[in-house]
Amino acid sequence: MIRLSIQARQALARLTLPVLIVFSLALMLLGRATPLVPERARITLSDALAPIYAVVDAPLRAVRGAARAVREVCALQADNARLRLENERLRHWYDVAMALDAENAVLKSNLHWVPDPKLSFVTARVVADAGGVYARSVLLSMGPHSDVRRGEVALDASGVAGRVTEVGARSARVLLITDMNSRIPVLLEKSRARAILAGTNAPTPKLLYLQDGAHPEEGERVITSGAANAFPSGLLIGTVHYGSDHQLQVTPAADLERLEIVRIFDYGLEGIVPPESGLRTAAAGALAHASGSGD
Repeated sequence: MIRLSIQARQALARLTLPVLIVFSLALMLLGRATPLVPERARITLSDALAPIYAVVDAPLRAVRGAARAVREVCALQADNARLRLENERLRHWYDVAMALDAENAVLKSNLHWVPDPKLSFVTARVVADAGGVYARSVLLSMGPHSDVRRGEVALDASGVAGRVTEVGARSARVLLITDMNSRIPVLLEKSRARAILAGTNAPTPKLLYLQDGAHPEEGERVITSGAANAFPSGLLIGTVHYGSDHQLQVTPAADLERLEIVRIFDYGLEGIVPPESGLRTAAAGALAHASGSGD
């Protein structure tokens, strides 16, 4: 071991920083003068290290694959257990449904039940969801001979979407149940309480004028009541949901944010008469009265 005096060590300590600075400046000047040298050095180093990385990465890939396989096996076991439970519940409800179906058939036979007529409907594709006088409506592309009328009910695969408000030669507009101009008489399926479903231009409409003493449960189904002859009874609207301010809201069963295909049903109801139709009727009555008085 080389022993240095205190003065020599202090001198070396003072020279360390200037030497490093000079070395750094020399590297910077060398890099600017010959920019290809550092790049070639990096490429040479990468070429030398690439086989080493490949050899090291092979066992790591095997370990990652084994860990992924273990996670997939665990997930399959959990999914299998969940599916067994769902299958048991479905079997129970299948037995209940079969028993209720048999009981319903007997009751209908005893009551001489007259079945509802077969409904006609037209399937249409949603082509736009903007425009018109309403904030929440969709435009449908219709065939030239679809025979769709204003006031008919639009449903998707899960529930009520709205009502037809405008009809053209090849298009129709549907006012969605979430629009603030929408008002639908509804019935809470379990508590049998009646209310009015009012759109708010938000994804969830609210319940108004709920009967006194009614306390709907979270998730209770909401269906059309058939009042005012506007909607047939029993169509699924959605489920009850209590908002953050404990306000009664309804989560629509129809996927109104991603409507693509809807069916327009003609229930033969005349509960909502377009304003211009009423004006035409009144004008026709006035003309008939005037012609009768002239005679």
